[in-house]
Amino acid sequence: MHSSKTLHLLKLSKNVFRSCKLFGRRYIAVTASSCTASEKLSLSYDHGISSNKLLAKTIGQVLDETTEKFPDNEAVVFCSDDVRLTYSQFTHKVDNFASGLLSLGLQRGDRIGIWGQNHLQWLITFYAALKAGLIIVNVNPAYRASELEYALNKVQMKALVLMPTFKTSNYYEILCEVAPEIKTSHPGQLKCEKAPHLKDVIMSEGAAFNGTFSFNEVCELGGYHEKHELKELQQIIQADEPCNIQFTSGTTGNPKGATLTHHNLVNNAVLCGDYLGYDQLSRVSIPVPLYHCFGLTIGSLNCIVNGSTQVYPARGFDAHATLKSIHDERCNAVYGTPVMFIDMLNDLQFDQYDYTSLYTGVMAGSPCPVEVMRRIITDMHCKEMTCGYGLTETSPLANFCSRSSSVELRTSTVGQVVAHVEVKAIDESGLIVDINEPGELCYRGHCVMHGYWQDEMKTKEAIDEHGWFHTGDLGVIDEDGYCKIVGRLKDLIIRGGENIYPTEIENFLHKHPKILDVQVVGIPDERMGEEVCAWIKLKPDVTCDTKEIVDFCKGTISHYKIPRYIHFVEEYPMTVTGKVKKFEIRKEMIEYLKEN
Repeated sequence: MHSSKTLHLLKLSKNVFRSCKLFGRRYIAVTASSCTASEKLSLSYDHGISSNKLLAKTIGQVLDETTEKFPDNEAVVFCSDDVRLTYSQFTHKVDNFASGLLSLGLQRGDRIGIWGQNHLQWLITFYAALKAGLIIVNVNPAYRASELEYALNKVQMKALVLMPTFKTSNYYEILCEVAPEIKTSHPGQLKCEKAPHLKDVIMSEGAAFNGTFSFNEVCELGGYHEKHELKELQQIIQADEPCNIQFTSGTTGNPKGATLTHHNLVNNAVLCGDYLGYDQLSRVSIPVPLYHCFGLTIGSLNCIVNGSTQVYPARGFDAHATLKSIHDERCNAVYGTPVMFIDMLNDLQFDQYDYTSLYTGVMAGSPCPVEVMRRIITDMHCKEMTCGYGLTETSPLANFCSRSSSVELRTSTVGQVVAHVEVKAIDESGLIVDINEPGELCYRGHCVMHGYWQDEMKTKEAIDEHGWFHTGDLGVIDEDGYCKIVGRLKDLIIRGGENIYPTEIENFLHKHPKILDVQVVGIPDERMGEEVCAWIKLKPDVTCDTKEIVDFCKGTISHYKIPRYIHFVEEYPMTVTGKVKKFEIRKEMIEYLKEN
């Protein structure tokens, strides 16, 4: 039975529809611009409408289908490693490694970890593990021994693939702190007291270390039996099965293992490719890390579904290498967090490269400053640059801003809820708030994770009895369903009873001609409860003082929003994914104020 809203949409003239191509078939996607005045929202609830169907395919099936259709298309380019593979070559390597994993005795549902930065073997391991029916665990490259030990035991990893070193991190030595027994073990026979389930350790590059297999060695282990088993598994593995565990940041306790299914990831990637207009000719610069959903789903898997080319500028983020990759590889899209794009725009060699091949990209991971987005659209030729919003627990895409939306909407909102997903903003009592009122964003639909691995209590805290995932983020939804992220519940500053959203102040201060970047947090205050604190990074070769910032604010924003504390810094504490650690800023500033 159709709702009146759906019936009305079905009657709309053809010019409100957009034609898209997916896996060789045509389908129609309804755009937000098709809404009429009578369809305006009155409450902060919306759902994405589309006539295309969700796919019930596994990631292995998607890779095989794309390879069959575009065998000679360039699948991956790793610029700093001088590696190029077609889809046929890439899938051949994936199948060899998958067969090797089966020969080690790993079975469907076993957990295997991948630990390291962006490189070819990371990608091969991910897709090979899923084709072998394993659950791949993305291990944060920044983890030290205690964090690695926790991750190994939390999901009972039986195997771990790790790169030897990256910059100052020696991954093998860190593993030895957890499993010193590996130095005297035979490959595949590790018996570790601290991580008793771990048996197989594979070095992703170079020769094997003590107690480990080399990557190439495992690729050669699979025989006829394993290859036949691998082929059969592609028909047996179901789309609803968990396939990927990604750990949350763990800033308020031990990290939680967000568990995602093939269905989550495939459909999220399909939707993203649709919104960005990708096809088999698209080339995408991906400087964001693969271990995170941004790089994995919106980056790699999005390209796989469409037969596009994944371009990785460097193993870790490098602003100059990213710009060079766009120029050299004639990329059509580029990704990054706001901080990454700020670094790119201010690279000393920015003007040396040609960006005319670009037309789109995604800025996400944290609120997108309006002025930064405008510079990307103009200076980097990304006329259809857009932004999205989501979390690991939503696979990650939950909202997306259409490339056809106005520049104002693309610079001030994260767009509308994605197809087949519901969104609502609620108050402290769980009631849906009116439009244009802030509330906690909640989502229900195909993007919501399977749950937190072996943590029923945390899962129930995050996903309520009605299937709604509670994000902890504060958003404002307007009458057309466009959403603005105004902060985290825990980041909300309450000063003298006034609610202050850090994002609002950050966007305002970004308009100051001398400010490169700014982060706003709340600092405890005996009288007011909290005071506003701004950490400011200035543009190169400029000077500025506190008075100039305060004068810039006076008469333009409310007096209680003007930062009480202004601190000029060179760098921010950052995560590996390029997100600013606001809790560290708050902690450091509190200590600084105590001392001064």
